[in-house]
Amino acid sequence: MTLADMGLARSSLPRRIYLRWLRLRRSLCFKYLVTLFVAVVLPLTLGAAGEAWFGYRDQSRHLNEVLQLQSRSAAERIDAFADEISVQLGWAVQFPWTDGSDVRHKIDALRLLQQVPAILSIVLVDQSGTERVSVSRVRLNRTGRGSDMSADPAVRGARAGKVWYGPVRYEHDSEPYMRIATAGNLAAAGVAIADVNLKLIWDVIAAIRIGESGHAIVVDDTGRLIAHPDISLVLRGKAGSEDFLRLKQALNANAATIVTTGIGGKPVVAAAAPVTKLGWTVIALQPAAEAYASLRAGLWRSLVLIVIGALIAVALSYGLAMRMSGPIRELEDGAKRIGSGQFDHRIALASGDELEKLATRFNEMAGELAISKQKSERISRLKRFLAPQVAELVENSDGLLDGRRREVVAVFADLRGFTAFSARAEPEIIIAALREYYEAVGAVITAHEATLIQFAGDGVMILLNAPVACADPAHRAVRLAIDLQAAVQSLAKRWSDKGYAMGFGVGIAMGPATVGTIGYEGRLDYTAVGSAINLASRLCDLAGDAQILIDPVVAEQVSCDVRVTWLGERTIKGYSRAMQVFAVVDGESAQRRPRVSITSRAREVLRLDGANPRAALCGLKSASPESPGVGMHPVGH
Repeated sequence: MTLADMGLARSSLPRRIYLRWLRLRRSLCFKYLVTLFVAVVLPLTLGAAGEAWFGYRDQSRHLNEVLQLQSRSAAERIDAFADEISVQLGWAVQFPWTDGSDVRHKIDALRLLQQVPAILSIVLVDQSGTERVSVSRVRLNRTGRGSDMSADPAVRGARAGKVWYGPVRYEHDSEPYMRIATAGNLAAAGVAIADVNLKLIWDVIAAIRIGESGHAIVVDDTGRLIAHPDISLVLRGKAGSEDFLRLKQALNANAATIVTTGIGGKPVVAAAAPVTKLGWTVIALQPAAEAYASLRAGLWRSLVLIVIGALIAVALSYGLAMRMSGPIRELEDGAKRIGSGQFDHRIALASGDELEKLATRFNEMAGELAISKQKSERISRLKRFLAPQVAELVENSDGLLDGRRREVVAVFADLRGFTAFSARAEPEIIIAALREYYEAVGAVITAHEATLIQFAGDGVMILLNAPVACADPAHRAVRLAIDLQAAVQSLAKRWSDKGYAMGFGVGIAMGPATVGTIGYEGRLDYTAVGSAINLASRLCDLAGDAQILIDPVVAEQVSCDVRVTWLGERTIKGYSRAMQVFAVVDGESAQRRPRVSITSRAREVLRLDGANPRAALCGLKSASPESPGVGMHPVGH
């Protein structure tokens, strides 16, 4: 394979893929798959989406309740712990300092150490800010005047706000401690300062469990970790405080539970509650993966159901397509045979469903097509001598072609000079001229819905008012003759330019005739027999080029609309006496006038020519003194 062939193959590959895709889209299996997918998979998908949405909403509401409850509960317990310490310290500074009261205050401080295990040590300061008593669980107790503590933040804070809470510190990087100072109600009572072990707060936080790995933490206003179930994280001091501060700020900006990035970059669901007295924040949090694990499990179950539904849809669509393809191929083969004209073919299908009904309809259609074909063939045979619309009417009317007696108008027409032309012209030229001639004549006959009885060489026989009755057949026959003359004379002019001298004459007669089909099996023709038929043929023989001869009956019928001329009496072959003959003067219709009796001038004109007064029968065009040029005009012959 050449490089050009390889390039052409590559360029045609997308087209082949596209054509295969089109064939797949048009296949029955694909359509079934789409239908079943919409019917099975789409509802499952919508159900899963709805379940996920409502499940997420409900789970978020549940998490918000749980985390808010845990964080508020822890914050309230820490607040209660701080309140308890401050209240207990207040009992140690109830009485003012006097000389000799150091022992009594020491006893109160020792009693307080015994009652509150969280207090590590107590320092009592008098109203001047001097240390007077110091008791401790880990150091030696002291009484008497000691160091000046008036500048200590604890003393100043307690004097300013009655209760002062100091910052958290870690003794030997192990346990967290903070100082709490309480001033007495009387300035002379001084200030009590206690070192408080915050392990109880750690116990409160460590006891909080939210799900499998959810927990609570406590941070101060700088983001430093104060309490965490993992004490090692607390002992790191300010390390990582930026992450805790960011988490605290995000929670303070939202009153409800939020999903945010936790420590370590993993998403967590968190809620916060403030410890108002200490300025801390309790944060309850749970990993998002764990919080929404049930929702994720539900989504996986829904996905499995969707996949199973899709597989079922594929299997059902393939099975249905295979079940349908056999009968459809049989229907397709039957339709192909019927389309090719085998109307006797029948589709044998016994599926008991709509396909069987469709096969029955196909068989009925084939039978109707066979009948229609026979009818079409009959109409085609009728169109050989009838106009198409007349042929249709005859086919749909029973007995219209049977033999009967009817008033008809016969029109005969043939070419003048055709015999001489055919004797000297080449056969191809003769056939070409006849083809032009019959095409022109046939178009006029069809337009006037006349019945073409036969072609005979260069002559035609036309019938009106049979087999289909029509209104005013004489008038229609004359109009037909006028249009025939116009059509053939146009051809005659072209023939004359080529050197072929031919004319065209028409004869028309009206009267009763016997009409019907004659012939034998395999060949039947519709024809007419009677005196009017013979007379029309003889008038055609008498007619010259561009002349239309009519008998007295036709002349009487059309004289009110068409100008005719009386030619006198003529001897006609087959008739014992001379016949009166009239000619159509031109193809223009005269203005219709009311019938009146023939004027004396018309009678005088007829008498001068020796005509039989019967030629001026009422019904021919009237002549009046005001219009002497219109009417019958005797012409010598």
